[in-house]
Parts: sequence; C-alpha cells; structure tokens
Amino acid sequence: MNKKENTNGEIDATDLSLLKYIQADGRISNSKLSEKINLSETPCWRRWKKLEEQGYIKEYSAVLNHKKLGFGVSGFTQVSLGSHAEQSTDLFEEFVSNTNWIPMCHCITGDADYIVQIIAKDLDEYYQRIHQLRRIQGVSGLHSSISVKEIKSGHSTPLD
Repeated sequence: MNKKENTNGEIDATDLSLLKYIQADGRISNSKLSEKINLSETPCWRRWKKLEEQGYIKEYSAVLNHKKLGFGVSGFTQVSLGSHAEQSTDLFEEFVSNTNWIPMCHCITGDADYIVQIIAKDLDEYYQRIHQLRRIQGVSGLHSSISVKEIKSGHSTPLD
C-alpha cells in the first residue's frame, strides 16, 4: 500500500501507528507525529482528521490526579435495579450521565445490572454519594468495594 495517504476508508497499519501515538500523547504535534510514523506532514494531518471524522478518535481529554485534587477515596459500586423497565433504566442512566463524581459506569452481566466508579474526598462523602444512589427510584441493591491502591488506570485501547 502507498504510505503517502490512505484514501479507501479502511484502517491500516499506518493508521494504527498514528492512533497509538495520539493515544499516548493527545497533545503531540502533527510535525512530531509525522516523524514518528514516517509520513510527511500533510498526509499525516489528513489521516488524523479522517480518523476523527470516522469516529476512531472519540475525544481528547486530560487525565487529572484525583489525590492532588483532594479526592482520596475511589470505590466501585455494583447497582441492582428492581425492574428492568425502560423507565427505571433511563432514570438511573440519566442520573449517572449527569453526575460528575461518577467518572465511569458500565451496564454489566451477572448479579448486578451496573457497576459505577465513585470518587470522593473522604469516606463520609463516599457514604453520602452511596446514599444518593440508593435513593434513585428503581435501585434495589448496592454492593460497594473501596479501592485501597490503584495499580493501573487509563483509557487506552490495545492496538497491537
């Protein structure tokens, strides 16, 4: 394949390499990226923009240090709903989507319906947040685990 530009709309090894570097450093300059993936700047920029347009790159963000910002507690709570009616799930998912102290939520299989990550300044604040979850109409059970040590955290996707 011609290394200058991928025009067929499929992702190739050069695109994957580009994504790998952007994932590691979302602030990388086009100039530096083009050097790393061995492409001139214009085709590199076009590929980058095309990957954004095609949805391979969802967004850019900064990873903040929770502890430095005063959030000393991180926990994971499994949430069970008493009913799987659309009204119950919509209500819960809307609450989660609009709550900034829940950075992560997944609908899961198994004994619970969802797992949420909760960050708080201390255990008292964590309890208050659990109490807010418990009061959402439709929530029938919670099971929480507090993180005592973060081993790995991130949003990286394996590309190799």
